Amino acid sequence: MDRQTVELYALVFQAGFTLLQALVFCGLWVRQHRPFFATWSLAWAVYALRLAFIAIYIATRAEVWLFAHEAATWMSSWLLLLAALQFSRGLRWRWNYAWLGALSIAWAAVAVFGIRSMAVAGSTSVVMLAAVTLWTGWVFWRHQRQSRSGGALLLAVTFTLWGLHRLDYPLLRPLGSGVLFGVFIDVLFIAMVGLGTLFLVLSEGRRALEARTGQLEQLTHLLLTSQEDERRRIARELHDEAGQILTAVKIELDLEGRREASDLVGHALSQVRNLSNLLRPTVLDDLGLLPALRALTDDFSKRARVEATLESPETVPALPAEAQVAIYRVVQEALTNVARHAGARRVSVRLGLEPRCVRLRVEDDGAGPAGEITPHLGLLGMRERVTALGGTLTLERAPGAGLRLEAVIPLGAAA
Repeated sequence: MDRQTVELYALVFQAGFTLLQALVFCGLWVRQHRPFFATWSLAWAVYALRLAFIAIYIATRAEVWLFAHEAATWMSSWLLLLAALQFSRGLRWRWNYAWLGALSIAWAAVAVFGIRSMAVAGSTSVVMLAAVTLWTGWVFWRHQRQSRSGGALLLAVTFTLWGLHRLDYPLLRPLGSGVLFGVFIDVLFIAMVGLGTLFLVLSEGRRALEARTGQLEQLTHLLLTSQEDERRRIARELHDEAGQILTAVKIELDLEGRREASDLVGHALSQVRNLSNLLRPTVLDDLGLLPALRALTDDFSKRARVEATLESPETVPALPAEAQVAIYRVVQEALTNVARHAGARRVSVRLGLEPRCVRLRVEDDGAGPAGEITPHLGLLGMRERVTALGGTLTLERAPGAGLRLEAVIPLGAAA
């Protein structure tokens, strides 16, 4: 097999490898419909055609294939640069950019059919390809300085080295020599560009996901704050308005000696007060966290007929209002779940203070779930309250039987 045949096979291999790269980016465009994927796919497809055209020209020496190669060289260069600008700056395609393609085709025709100089045609096209490749590298250098992305750094280095490598084809050696070496280097650069692009897209997706997660956390915090404010308002209205009206009615009925009606109103008044306490316990606002937790566990023991104990320090330093509300709501929801699902006889609530966090544990001796612990609305609400404060919430089977819920809420600089 002579040298020319080997070089032709090498060019065909490079064209196939490049076409595979185009298909990968086409698949990404189909999945995500992001315009720079389509431009990258088109750029690599045209680049593959460029390689096929030069292979045919070497085999036939027909000038029409040299013209096609020169035109494809310019077109692929502009498309690669456009894809980089679309990704880094959000550049949108405009039809007036088409004059660049028309100019590229016109110059290729002049160089090949007008000047009829292989040196002029090859030199101008490769210098253009090198310049645009270096420009693309500069675009990614700028993007890397803004985003600190490893993928952008890899692309910037790759395009810069590739742009410098372009210059050695027509300027440093005659046509046909060193084709195998050039193909090997180009395949390596093409693979690095594909790898860098995937890294870049993945890092951009991760940053977008992190930003979205941050926005959702802020939204959750605002929703929980609004929920507590609304609960406080409704509880105050029930206590101050409905409670006072029912109290006045009960007094009037007592004075008139209508005992049965007075008892019914008293029962309604008791339900209004209980509802008000469930919405927003006044003891939490008036006396603080520990008295509110004691009242909560005592009331739970009476209503659910489950022995509930509270273990805590004698005093608790002033905690942020949001932390107090979160701890209270977690205990409230945990006790509610025990009453509904556990079939427990005893439940213990432990509140501990550590140097940088508050640790809350609720543990029962009930039957526990038969299978895997599945999250429900109440558990999700507890987790949202705790994570909104930078904490963690875990739910696991307690030793022997029952469930153990543990919440850790950081304080101060740890939050």
